[in-house]
Amino acid sequence: MLKVLGVLAFVVALLISVMLHELGHFLTAKKYGMKVTEFFLGFGTKIWSFTRGETEFGVKAIPAGGYCRIVGMSTQEELSDEDAPRAFVRASVPKRLVVLGAGSFTHFVLGFILIFVIFFGIGVTSVIPRINTVLSCVTTTKTACDPSVPSPAKAAGLLAGDRIISIDGKQITDWSKDVLVIHNSPGKELTFIISRGGSEQTINVTPQAVSVGGKTIGMVGIISDLGLIREPLGRSLSDTGHLGGQLFKTSVTSLFSLPGKVPALFRQTFMGAKRDPNGLVGVVGVAQASAQTANNNSLKINEKLATFLLIIASLNIFVGIFNLFPLLPLDGGHMAVAIIDGVRRWIAKRRGKSAPEPIDLEVLMPLTVVVFIVLAALSLMLLAADIFNPVHFNL
Repeated sequence: MLKVLGVLAFVVALLISVMLHELGHFLTAKKYGMKVTEFFLGFGTKIWSFTRGETEFGVKAIPAGGYCRIVGMSTQEELSDEDAPRAFVRASVPKRLVVLGAGSFTHFVLGFILIFVIFFGIGVTSVIPRINTVLSCVTTTKTACDPSVPSPAKAAGLLAGDRIISIDGKQITDWSKDVLVIHNSPGKELTFIISRGGSEQTINVTPQAVSVGGKTIGMVGIISDLGLIREPLGRSLSDTGHLGGQLFKTSVTSLFSLPGKVPALFRQTFMGAKRDPNGLVGVVGVAQASAQTANNNSLKINEKLATFLLIIASLNIFVGIFNLFPLLPLDGGHMAVAIIDGVRRWIAKRRGKSAPEPIDLEVLMPLTVVVFIVLAALSLMLLAADIFNPVHFNL
């Protein structure tokens, strides 16, 4: 049941991502006065729709994407005298680039928002000031510790489950840093205020001197619990930018290494080779990862949600970059055509000539078809591999 919910959650998240991508195109096109006649999720037979203003909104039978139809995307399209001034190809090059790039921009925004939600709203797995285990003794040399000499924590009466509130009057706010007061106090008695069973208690503990890497530090003999810690706003923003940048860089690297991974994918699809979790994975594979996350009993509900959001954020950043690749029929291909149009207009203006007609996309159709066939073949191969030789992620 949890696996099914994981897959359904992924499908819903994917459809929302597609809708926001197309909404980016729609809003920027409308802002620049272009005419948008259709805004649909899916392809094929129309299931449901409604018309508002000059645009028909709706859902089609095959949930494999979506589209936003802007009048005049091709120079071959027949337009009425009323629609001609609002044609996409008649807009300035900067406006065309904004409209075309708006889809990828929404993917990036969504990805970074989801990462921020993880840091600020859900939290990241960190050590927390709650005792998971009290050690019977503390090792002071490379040999095993002496059980006849109890650890300072055991001798003082600390128990698993105790939450440390303060040490020597200093409130615990960041355990990964506050624990250093123990390390810096070998042989010095410290006053712990702990929470146990809903009440506070004061316990005095003297850290035992231990030699680590030639340096003497204090240890009391406890193992801390792990839990989700929400970060403050400033740190959340900083870590969001850092992790988002890493995902962006990884996505770019993955795209450029994609051709080299196709032979391995062929072996994994048709020759039974073991799937590589770091290799190519399709939409079905990502859905399987979501299902595995939902079904992982070792994760708490918040940890499952954080992992799921990270999967969706990573997917959005990757799709946003992939969509900017300068190949038709991708948005990046249309942006490349618009830039070439702009260069041609600039050259004509410099030479005192009239602006040339926009590039006819119909002329580039053979190239578009070739790219489409290659992408479709790769998608089908990934689909077959994900179904018949699925990836097993370490989630």
